[in-house]
Amino acid sequence: MISTSTTVTRADFEKQTGWHIKPEGACWGERCIPLPEPVSEPIDLAAISTHLSMPLVHDEEAGLWALGPESGGTALMTAQAADLMLPDWRNETFSLSSLRGKKVLLIAWASW
Repeated sequence: MISTSTTVTRADFEKQTGWHIKPEGACWGERCIPLPEPVSEPIDLAAISTHLSMPLVHDEEAGLWALGPESGGTALMTAQAADLMLPDWRNETFSLSSLRGKKVLLIAWASW
């Protein structure tokens, strides 16, 4: 879910994430996760992300917030990747940290 704010309407939250806010908590189909207090409108993404184990990251330059999918309790605490060093096509070492400060799209491929 992409938002320009850390608060969204209940309708937007439910439409974009598939989670539904009910009296018993946040529900996805038959499964419900209790929330500590009733959820009021607008929904606070920072609070709900903690309870649903959904990472919430902010791109300050673009002014956007992104709420990621449920992660089973292993949510990322940052959107910053660990340094990765691999040989490039010339067999020279390439370090991911050399691109720090730039947006990077990583594409992985395997033959199996």
